[in-house]
Amino acid sequence: MQISNNKILITGGASGIGLGLTERFLQENNIVIICGRRADTLKAVSDRFPSIITKTCDLSKATEREELYTWISENHPDLNVLVNNAGIQHWMNIDDPDFFDLAKEEIVINIEAPIHLSSLFIKLKSLRTIMNVSSGLSFVPLTKAPVYSGTKAFFHSFTLSLRHLLSSKNIEVIEIIPPALNTDLGGKGLHDHAPPVSDFIQSIFEQLKLGSTTLTFGFSEAMLKAGPDELQKAFEKMNPGN
Repeated sequence: MQISNNKILITGGASGIGLGLTERFLQENNIVIICGRRADTLKAVSDRFPSIITKTCDLSKATEREELYTWISENHPDLNVLVNNAGIQHWMNIDDPDFFDLAKEEIVINIEAPIHLSSLFIKLKSLRTIMNVSSGLSFVPLTKAPVYSGTKAFFHSFTLSLRHLLSSKNIEVIEIIPPALNTDLGGKGLHDHAPPVSDFIQSIFEQLKLGSTTLTFGFSEAMLKAGPDELQKAFEKMNPGN
């Protein structure tokens, strides 16, 4: 992937990893469009970076995903990069009274939405790259976030298939596999101990410049390369008492 002179849509681009990608892609001379549910959050980002294009969109609703695609195809038909970044994480137990409702939220945002968007945006003749943000938990689940971990394992598998399926269309599929980072994913304070997003972004852009299509950092790099015994040890360390 060339890292400059693109027009890029980043879902969930106003916070966390999405915001880190937004800032760096802007620095690399790209046109960036971000979408999210909260208009005030989008405005706060556009106030900081006036060149950003924003679009309010609730990705949990199929109709709004379709409206997003229609808006892009009519107003930005030269879009050539889709970044499926938006995701939610719930720390919960299966005996929580709202477990299933929360699980459905994660499945819709983390699985249904990016699959739907991918199937829509490949219709754009200009599309050349899809970037999917999975997780180091694709390989070793955190039992405090059981459904999130499962959705990311699914998304990792889907991304591998998508890469194969789109190769004949000359659409490159890049997987971004972050470890836990210092964001508010899952709730404020849960990841305060984790590395900063800036370090992660710097690392994956160095990998992009080398032509890599699987971008890792720290824990996620180790888990991608780990064998069964190492994965089991990591699971036991992450989930003591299970």
